[in-house]
Amino acid sequence: MRIHGVIFPLLTLGLFLSACGQLTSSALASPPPPRPSLTASPPKVRPLPPPATRNPDATRPPSPSPTPSFTATETPTSTVTSTPSPSPSATFTPTTTPTPTPNPSVPTLFPMSIAAMRHGFYPGSDIVLDEELAAGANYRRYYVYYLSEGFKIYALLTIPDGDVPADGWPGIVFNHGYIPPNEYRSTEKYEGYVDRLARSGYVIFRIDYRGHGHSEGSAQGAYGDPGYEVDVLNAVASLKRHPQVNPKKIGMWGHSMGGYLTLRTMVISDSVKAGVIWSGVVGDYPDLLYKWPEGPGAVPTPGDARKWMSDWPTKFGTPEENPTFWNSISANSYLADLSGPLQLHYGTADADVPPQFSETLAEQMRAAGRAVEIYAYQGDDHNLSSYFNLAMDRTIAFFDSILK
Repeated sequence: MRIHGVIFPLLTLGLFLSACGQLTSSALASPPPPRPSLTASPPKVRPLPPPATRNPDATRPPSPSPTPSFTATETPTSTVTSTPSPSPSATFTPTTTPTPTPNPSVPTLFPMSIAAMRHGFYPGSDIVLDEELAAGANYRRYYVYYLSEGFKIYALLTIPDGDVPADGWPGIVFNHGYIPPNEYRSTEKYEGYVDRLARSGYVIFRIDYRGHGHSEGSAQGAYGDPGYEVDVLNAVASLKRHPQVNPKKIGMWGHSMGGYLTLRTMVISDSVKAGVIWSGVVGDYPDLLYKWPEGPGAVPTPGDARKWMSDWPTKFGTPEENPTFWNSISANSYLADLSGPLQLHYGTADADVPPQFSETLAEQMRAAGRAVEIYAYQGDDHNLSSYFNLAMDRTIAFFDSILK
């Protein structure tokens, strides 16, 4: 019994140890679970979208060109600084121009000064047909208009008959003299002048300055306001873009006040390759102030168009007190910059414009080394009535020598 009692616990202990051994062997025999790698798998990278092209100017506002302001003391320079005008679009789509921030360091320019006019923008426009008129001897006539500072400026346009030359017809902008704006008619006056030039194989563009005929805007005169000159500069740009005109062969003809506009155009723009002036108001401003008009045949002007003769000396000083101002507004101070040669005609008995103006201009041009021809017609008047055919023959021969 005692042995049996001892054996039973021993057997129980043996069975227990045996079971533990099996568990231990089983645990040691099973391979351990795999160890996680310490090297991480590379993450999946999502490709970035390609970067957008950046406008370098997107982070800054456009830099507007400074708008010149105006002063009376701009010193003239003999170097042409005009910038070629960009080719304008045929459609007139208004664009938004940023308002420039006033810059006190930018010198101001008086609006009639040559420097101020050179800073201007004169894109012209397409020439638009309004009406076809009766034809000339060997050319067609049209009543047309173009744009100048938003105004419709009407004009007479003539185009030669026949085949258009490969590079286009030469063109002439025709600047008429003073005619009271309320009496002005596009198809009256200067018919013989236009006819002779038109029959000689030129496209003639005789413009009606603002406030004349059906042209929009107000007639303020030429000598104290830049409006007429702006119309002339836009006429040049408009004629250059006409499909039948050679833009490199542009001439200009001017009579009396139109001579003043012609001379100014040729020191403001380089587009006019030859100019002819009859009985021109081509003195410098001191001469206009002191030596014109002379006698009872003084040329009238609209409204307050001559107020400058009293206002400017009071505001800016006389030519003796402030020569810089008066030189700055005179085309004669810039003759070294003329865009082409000039031919001058005048009658010695002109009662409207002093013959001395043409004589002095010729001397000034020679001193500046510029080409000039000058013809005096003894006893003839402001319109060269007695020597018209001779003067016109010389005019056409001059244009032919340069533009053809």
